Amino acid sequence: MLRSVSPAPEMRRRRSILAMSAVLVPFTTDGAIDWDAFERHVVRTAAAGIVPAVNMDTGYVQLLGASDRARVLEIAAAVTGGEFVAGAHVGDGPGDGYDHAALVRQATTVRALGGTPVVFPSHGLNALDDDRWVAALAAVGDEVDRFIGFELGPMFVAYGRIVGLDAYEGLLGIDACIGAKHSSLDRQAEWDRLALRDRVRPDFRVLTGNDLAIDMVVYGSDYLLGLSTFAPDLFAIRDRLWAEDDGRFWEVNDVLQYLGMFCFRSPVPSYRHDAAMFLELRGWAASDHTPDGVPRRPASDREVLADLAARVEALVEELA
Repeated sequence: MLRSVSPAPEMRRRRSILAMSAVLVPFTTDGAIDWDAFERHVVRTAAAGIVPAVNMDTGYVQLLGASDRARVLEIAAAVTGGEFVAGAHVGDGPGDGYDHAALVRQATTVRALGGTPVVFPSHGLNALDDDRWVAALAAVGDEVDRFIGFELGPMFVAYGRIVGLDAYEGLLGIDACIGAKHSSLDRQAEWDRLALRDRVRPDFRVLTGNDLAIDMVVYGSDYLLGLSTFAPDLFAIRDRLWAEDDGRFWEVNDVLQYLGMFCFRSPVPSYRHDAAMFLELRGWAASDHTPDGVPRRPASDREVLADLAARVEALVEELA
C-alpha cells in the first residue's frame, strides 16, 4: 500500500546537474580484477563530464582487499588529476564500536590523492544514535577539510541507516561536509532534505542515490548513482538535455529508469551483477564475473539487458 506524501516540489528547469557515478570494477573470466577495463571505465566516466566515484558499494568496497582498494584510488587519481570521490570505508563487524581514527585514516588517504572522501556507513558508525552520529561526523570535519556524507538504506547493506531530519540538519552545520549521498529509495525523504537544504544551506549538495527515481534531479538533487555506471555516456546526454530545457530529456530518462527499475529490483545488491552483464554486453568488460559475496541474477536477465543496451546505444548515437 502506498503511503501519502506531500505534493511534489516545483521542477527547477535549465539547471546544470552535478553528476557523480559509482564506478563498477570489472573482472576477467578467471576472477581477477581487470585493471585495464577498470581504468578505461574511469576514463570513460570522466570524459563524459561525470565525476568518478570509486570504492563505493558499486565498486565492491566491502569485498576488496586493502591493496586492491589502494590501487583503485591510485588509478582514479592518475586518470582524473584528483577530480574524483571515493568511499572512506571502515571494514568493521556487527557489535564493533565506532573507530574514529580508522575513518579519519581512510578519509585522509583519499584527500592526499586530491579526491573527496565519502564517509561510508559502518557497523560502528551506524550504531551511534543520531546526536552522536552528527558529533562523529563533525569530529571528522575537524581533521578532514572536505568530505561527503552518506545515508545508505538497509536494502543495500545490512548496516545501512537513514537518519532523522534533525540529524540531517546537524550534518548541514558541518562546514567540511559539502554534500551527502541519500540512498533511501524514498522520494519524500529526499524532498524533505531538499527543502531543508534550501532553507538552511543552499550550497549543500543533496546527491540522490535513488536508482528507482533518477528524475529527482529535476527537483534540485544532484546525483551519485550506481545506475550511471551502466551508461555514463547516456546519463551525460540526459543531463545536458535538462540544462538546455530540451523535452527529449524525458525520453532518455524513461529508458534509463526502465534500466534502473529492472536492475535494482529485490534483492537490490544483485544490481552489481546486472551492471557487470551490461558492461560485458556493451564491450566494456570481458565477463560478468563478480566477487564472492555478490548475489547473482538469473541468466534470463541477459536477454532484457541486451535489449536495453541496444536502446541505450541507439540513443547515444542519435543524440551525442
